[in-house]
Amino acid sequence: MKINLVAIGSKMPGWVETGTGEYLKRLPKNFSLSVTELPLVKRSKSGPDVSKLCEIEGQSLLKAVPAGNHIIALDVKGKQHSTMTMAERLKDVMEDGKDISMLVGGPDGLSRECLDAANEIWSLSELTLPHTIVRIVVAEQVYRAWSVLNGHPYHRE
Repeated sequence: MKINLVAIGSKMPGWVETGTGEYLKRLPKNFSLSVTELPLVKRSKSGPDVSKLCEIEGQSLLKAVPAGNHIIALDVKGKQHSTMTMAERLKDVMEDGKDISMLVGGPDGLSRECLDAANEIWSLSELTLPHTIVRIVVAEQVYRAWSVLNGHPYHRE
C-alpha cells in the first residue's frame, strides 16, 4: 500500500522534515508514506477571496491524486478515529487493493470540491492544527497503524 499525503504548502522548517522523515524511514516499502507538497496560492488584500483561493488549491490537490486512489480529506469537521480504528480503516482499504491519498488544505482549509471527492473525511483533532504539525502527526499515526497491523509492540493498549 502506498499512502500519499498531498498538502498545500512547501518549504517546511527543518524540524518538520526531521520529524516526518523519522517515521517515513521506519515504514517498509510495501506500506509506504510519501509527502507531495503543492504551492500555497499567494494571498493579498486585492487578490481573490478566500473561497476562490480554496477552489484553486483544491483543484491543485485533486490533480495530484492518482486515478483510483482512495481519497481521505483531513478536515476539522471530519470523523475522528482512535489509533485502532484508523489501523482498521487502512487495512480495509489495503484489502481492496487501493492506494490512499490524504488531502491537507491550505490555511483556509479544503475546498468543497475536495470534500465532495473524498471517500472519507477524517479529523485528527477538534483542535486546529498547523500544517507543520499535521505532517508529523499523520506520519507517526501511519507508522503506529502499521505497527498495530503487524503486531509490533510500538502501540500499547
